[in-house]
Amino acid sequence: MKGRGRRTAAHGARARGRRVALVAALCAFAGPPLAILVLRWVPPPTSAFILLHDGPVRHEWVPWPEISRELAIAVVAAEDQRFLEHHGFDFAQISSALSEQEARRLRGASTISQQVAKNLFLWPGRSWLRKGLEAWLTLWIEALWPKQRILEVYLNFAEFGPGVYGAGAACRLYFGTAPRTLGPKEAARLAAVLPDPRRIHVLAPGPWAEERAAQIQDLVASLGGPGYLRALWPAKLTRSPAR
Repeated sequence: MKGRGRRTAAHGARARGRRVALVAALCAFAGPPLAILVLRWVPPPTSAFILLHDGPVRHEWVPWPEISRELAIAVVAAEDQRFLEHHGFDFAQISSALSEQEARRLRGASTISQQVAKNLFLWPGRSWLRKGLEAWLTLWIEALWPKQRILEVYLNFAEFGPGVYGAGAACRLYFGTAPRTLGPKEAARLAAVLPDPRRIHVLAPGPWAEERAAQIQDLVASLGGPGYLRALWPAKLTRSPAR
């Protein structure tokens, strides 16, 4: 009887272990998509990169209508010119980035959607594990969020300087202005630091960043200016001034 009791107890323990493992697996699989779905409407309270930052942090959430269209198009021109066309991954850019010449460039092949996944949920650095998780989260972000929301979240959590996260904090710190009133030159200067905001400074940009800001303005013009993103703004704002 004792042996049978031990076997029954062991079987029960294994069954409970399987149930716990199943629940854990379901939470790990369903948790991030559910969080992403909620964040379609609820502003993220923070991000993984903010939590990992060692030092003081400046950050404020700015809703989409209060963000300068000049800044939005400058960031798209600088970071992801096919943002409106792809579904999370720019395979043409990835192929180009694999070449030796492109590999030396400061900007990689990550789309804005991929950067949102990384900034919100993951950690800095390069590894196959992180890239795999980034790709999985990017698929959900693209499936559950419209392009407007993706760009809105990116502009609110991109790092524009050491500990300076989002357009709201960056505009007020560097230019003493609200994000909605940012002009094209200032927008290009902010976008120019995105590849490495710990080394490239908005207020003391240096020759490379100054040249990059000028290139971004040219890229914005080649895309057709802020009108390239007209579909992302509410109809009542489409006729308002670009600034």
